[in-house]
This record gives sequence, C-alpha cells and structure tokens, in this order.
Amino acid sequence: MQICNVCSEQTPKYRCPACKIRYCSLGCYKRHKDTCLPFEQPTPTVPEVKEAFNTEPWTVEDLLHEDDIIDKVPLQRLQLLGQSKELRDLLCNPHLRQLLRSVDSADSKDDAMKAAMQEPLFVEFSDQCLKIVEDEAKSLTSNKDDDL
Repeated sequence: MQICNVCSEQTPKYRCPACKIRYCSLGCYKRHKDTCLPFEQPTPTVPEVKEAFNTEPWTVEDLLHEDDIIDKVPLQRLQLLGQSKELRDLLCNPHLRQLLRSVDSADSKDDAMKAAMQEPLFVEFSDQCLKIVEDEAKSLTSNKDDDL
C-alpha cells in the first residue's frame, strides 16, 4: 500500500503533474508545491516530434495503453461520472465550466492543472470525481469479496 509522499500518513489520491510524486490532500499539495522539482522529460527525437503534432483526437484506447497503469480507472467506472447528480449540479456553475475548458484547451496541461487546483471550486469538482470512482471501486471490491 502506498502512502503520501508529503505527510507519510494517508493513502495518496493525487499525483503532482510536474514531478509525479503522490500526495493525499490539498494541504499536502500546497506544502509540496513550494519545493517541487519538475520531472525533466528527455528531449524528443525527430520522429517523436512529428507525432506530437498529430491533429487526430485521442481515443479511449489511446488512454488505456499509457504506461502508468496504477492511476487508470476502468471505463465502466468512468461512465459513472456521467450518472452523478452531484457532478451535474457542480457543472451548472459557469466558472467551473470555464476552468474545465481552459484546462482542456491549454498547451501545457500540467501548468493549467496546477492553476486550476488553486481554485476551491475545481478542487471540489476533482474530489467529487474521485469519490465517485473510488466509492464504486470499494463496492466492486466488496462485492467480489462477498462472492468468495
């Protein structure tokens, strides 16, 4: 079981977009961000640069085959987000919708996420999303345990 890299007490729910360490709360993120050392990615070679300018949209399959499997949520659990009344209520807020659009359209998603995570409304939205997929994960796990 993993523990928060900042407080070393709780199970981490989040990953720093800049340096990839795991942390458990907004408080730990705020403590961490002042000392964050961004992870330097190797300079891409010429063939990879061509791929970076690919204008085709991402597909679910593209996202499911990324390297860091530990942070992936199965598609079936992601679909629960669309069924959440709490999320629909939050999405009625035009400021939240603008924040989401700005993250989605940003050239630097890491920087955009850092900025958005400073907004309490965005943090509330993120926490609600995590609660939905994590609660479902717990119930799926307990259902499997019941079957044994």
